[in-house]
Amino acid sequence: MRTSIFGRVALIIVACSPLFLASCKKDIDSVTPATSEVNDWILSNMKYNYFWTDKIPDNADKTVTPDKYFMSLLYDRNNTANTDRDRFSWIQESAAELKASLGGQSKTTGMEYKLYYRDNNQTGVVASVIYVLPGSPAAAAGIKRGDIISKVNGQGLTGTNYQELLQSNVDSYTFGFASLVNGALTDNTQTKQVTALVFQQDPVLLDTTYTIGGKTIGYVVYNQFIPGINPDGTNKDKTYDLKLDNIFGKFKQKGVNELVLDLRYNRGGYVSSATNLASLIGRNIDASKVFYTQKWNGTVTAANNKEYGVGWNNQNFVAKATNIGGNLSRVYVLTTSSTASASELIINGLRPFMTVNTIGTTTTGKNVGSITISDNTGRIKWGMQPITFKSANAQGFTDYAGGFTPTIEVKEPSYGMKAFGDVTEAMLSEAIFQISGTRMARRAASTEVIRPSLFSSIDSKAGGGNMFIDNKPF
Repeated sequence: MRTSIFGRVALIIVACSPLFLASCKKDIDSVTPATSEVNDWILSNMKYNYFWTDKIPDNADKTVTPDKYFMSLLYDRNNTANTDRDRFSWIQESAAELKASLGGQSKTTGMEYKLYYRDNNQTGVVASVIYVLPGSPAAAAGIKRGDIISKVNGQGLTGTNYQELLQSNVDSYTFGFASLVNGALTDNTQTKQVTALVFQQDPVLLDTTYTIGGKTIGYVVYNQFIPGINPDGTNKDKTYDLKLDNIFGKFKQKGVNELVLDLRYNRGGYVSSATNLASLIGRNIDASKVFYTQKWNGTVTAANNKEYGVGWNNQNFVAKATNIGGNLSRVYVLTTSSTASASELIINGLRPFMTVNTIGTTTTGKNVGSITISDNTGRIKWGMQPITFKSANAQGFTDYAGGFTPTIEVKEPSYGMKAFGDVTEAMLSEAIFQISGTRMARRAASTEVIRPSLFSSIDSKAGGGNMFIDNKPF
């Protein structure tokens, strides 16, 4: 049941569609398939589609569970000295849940956080809220970016219980909070109740403009590359792509001539949405210019060269009436170690056409992409997201597995982060200074606390949140 990628009008997010390959079984077998059958399905698809197909071991143990078998096939995964190893492929027991999460839909409270030890003894832990989704249960409860959670359901967070308290299967939480006073954390009496529910994320958290120092600055906080509401194999819904079009239309009307793109927590998503966003920003670009090129394994490349001819693996920009590139000579991108995949594709793909300055910390370094593979007969329930290609920009540059080092380094404080859009917030303030020469806030204020992160909730998302998903028709 190997899945092909030949269907020119098919979208890769759906595997084993009629245009992919007819080898998927036509009749749904009501009997749960044996482990060996699932593992055979995994191996067949991996041998054809996997970027490192020539590195798949010949003697992997097929008697283990599908998740363990899949992991055993991945290229040099545990060799941390190799930045070019496969760090990003993953598999899930439910293909339906995999696809929903890739489309921004999951059961959630609607807040993301980072965990830090609250003291040098490394016993107590706090969760620092990095953002809250508008309209989510956490937002309704009044939780906001910068809040500090120290207790869950009456228990103080520690290094030994945070997983049980924050990542359990319960839906209802009572959060207790701490306050930052002169750099020190103190528990307070405030509590807030939140019940998790299935929620569709709107990836645009904020858009606004500023007029500072004679510059008109557009600012967008964009947290996941999602074309529309819970996209499926057709990706017909373009709600969020259209929302970005409208935002840039407003920017164009207001004469925006500087842009700050906040991708600090954006782990990636669909390349169609990356292409859409890049096409709104790029200078002197049109539908004839290459945004990026995919490099697949030899088998897929040879087959598609024969079927479609040269250029099948190029993704060009698209024509956008709301493109503001004519008013831009540069763009500032706010980054952290959570900036990955399709976000890095934006940085790399725009650089041949304009200056791209990054402010923050080094990005993840995901110069590879994947496709979603599932069995549309419904017999095999598993879904997998193997790496299938590397990306290169119009100049052929692909070597960013170590991440993009920031043009200007700015570290986010661990506690008490300011709201998105606050001109005194550390990263945005630096971008405004670089653009206008006006300093909105002191750098490295003495009240800021920076500690090593223990855990980030973003890392618990599908595939660690590192998403670069091909839904481009060939």
